[in-house]
Amino acid sequence: MAPRPLIGLTTSRPSEGQLQGFHGTPRHYAQAITHVGGSPVLLPNLPELAEDFAARIDALLLTGGVDIHPRYYAQVPRRHLGEVDEERDAFEYALYSAVRRLGKPVLGICRGMQLINVFEGGSLHQHLPEVASLWADHAQLGRAPTLGHSVDFVPGSRLGQAHPGTALVNSYHHQAVDVVAPGLSCTATAPDGAVEGIEGEGLLGVQWHPELLFEHHPHALGTFTAWMALLK
Repeated sequence: MAPRPLIGLTTSRPSEGQLQGFHGTPRHYAQAITHVGGSPVLLPNLPELAEDFAARIDALLLTGGVDIHPRYYAQVPRRHLGEVDEERDAFEYALYSAVRRLGKPVLGICRGMQLINVFEGGSLHQHLPEVASLWADHAQLGRAPTLGHSVDFVPGSRLGQAHPGTALVNSYHHQAVDVVAPGLSCTATAPDGAVEGIEGEGLLGVQWHPELLFEHHPHALGTFTAWMALLK
């Protein structure tokens, strides 16, 4: 039996309290990776090991978390920017760069999708309530596995092939992709036109959290199957 591909998962850390030095991520990411045949491993925020991590893993999953510092997309912090973690930003930039140099697939979920867009040269809306054209509920109060707004998929895209043409997803974010980076394409949108999915060579990103849905809503597993297909 062939070994399961080793999937690196980025981690976050609490900013306050007794767990301040803790690095981790919700187990749902690991459960989803296991479900589609991968072997998940958590990667602590250690920039000096980014090259080593990149060499050892077969693919990278950029998980959700706090806001990216706007300097990464040539902006200054604006009113209502949320919490940032500059150590995590620096580590993930080093890790992402190393993984890309090696040509290994990357999946970004929520913050992770935004990171892919930013690291490839795109930009973000820093606070969606200040963007008049984006009216959908992108910060739903209903907890998983509650579904929120719909997304429409571009036919023929990797996400489009792995999902129905339109599907309901969850939504827990106050930032989103603004300018899509060169080399990437938008392949899923919210009803208000917000970018919900991006794709590029070896890259896949979604703004929603399929890891919180797949056990109750099987269509959500499409994000992971589409990405794992890049390993073949």
